[in-house]
Amino acid sequence: LASNENPLGTSLKALAALSTILQTLELYPDGSGYRLKQAIAAKLGLHSSQITLGNGSSDVLDMIARAYLDEKRSVVFSQYAFAVYRITSSLVGANLRIAKANPPEHPTMPYGHNVASLLAQIDADTRVVFIANPNNPTGTWLGKQELYAFLQQVPRDILVVIDEAYTEYVQQADFPNALEWLEEFPNLVVTRTFSKIYGLAGLRVGYAVSQPAVADMLNRVRQAFNVNTLALAAAEAALDDDEFLQHSVATNAACLQQWFSACADYNWDYMPTVGNFITVDCKCPAAPLYDTLLREGIIVRPIGGYRLPHHLRITIGTEAQNSRCIEALNKVLSA
Repeated sequence: LASNENPLGTSLKALAALSTILQTLELYPDGSGYRLKQAIAAKLGLHSSQITLGNGSSDVLDMIARAYLDEKRSVVFSQYAFAVYRITSSLVGANLRIAKANPPEHPTMPYGHNVASLLAQIDADTRVVFIANPNNPTGTWLGKQELYAFLQQVPRDILVVIDEAYTEYVQQADFPNALEWLEEFPNLVVTRTFSKIYGLAGLRVGYAVSQPAVADMLNRVRQAFNVNTLALAAAEAALDDDEFLQHSVATNAACLQQWFSACADYNWDYMPTVGNFITVDCKCPAAPLYDTLLREGIIVRPIGGYRLPHHLRITIGTEAQNSRCIEALNKVLSA
């Protein structure tokens, strides 16, 4: 329960597609990803020229950093934002401008993105702003009105990247679909992945959606054949499996409630979440708890690297997996 994978496995349609494509592995992948881009465009009501494929969405995030950042440019992201933003931006020498998140005592969204802080960090050299919505590892999110207002205030020569890796799980009423704003904001890029709800983490395939001019820029730095044949075929088939997607959403929603109930029962504090993971405040150093749980056969994610040394991020598993983890965590914390 450490990497936010889908506990239900992989779409049967995707597995069937893999068995067929195995007969052609002597051939290079389609470097343009034509069929998958057409499928994504049809599914989302877009044009294929707006899509850039990556070896997971982290690959696309790396392309963005290499295309738009260098040692003379700055990048803005929140202090608890996904670690890849810092890593890819640092590799190209960009100046990191890190915005303070909401404080732990914030009444509605503790540890969440603070829009005013993000705007305050933007300067004349800023070229990219990264926002994960919902955010990993905190699970927090920006509502539709708040995120839209932020986009309106960002200069149009600055790329705003909305990372929606977990968006398919979200059932929050006011949660935004940033794809709806692509026409209005030509500087907007939305990234998504097949690694989470689609259950294809082992194949590594993600994508960015943007205006064609931005997609063209990203494709200039994209490695040739960056998405392999198996990933292309499986992702195309998984995209068409609505039944698997709906089952995954329903299961996650029910099992997230299981965790909310456990936290209430045991008086555990946790961060707000709408994804497929929950971040629990253990009120003590989490690394030893992680080690103890590991000996119980349970893998979770300590997030001291995010300067949250007392927190564990736990993937929402099946009901049985959750029950075992909850029982073990209660045992460890009680001791």
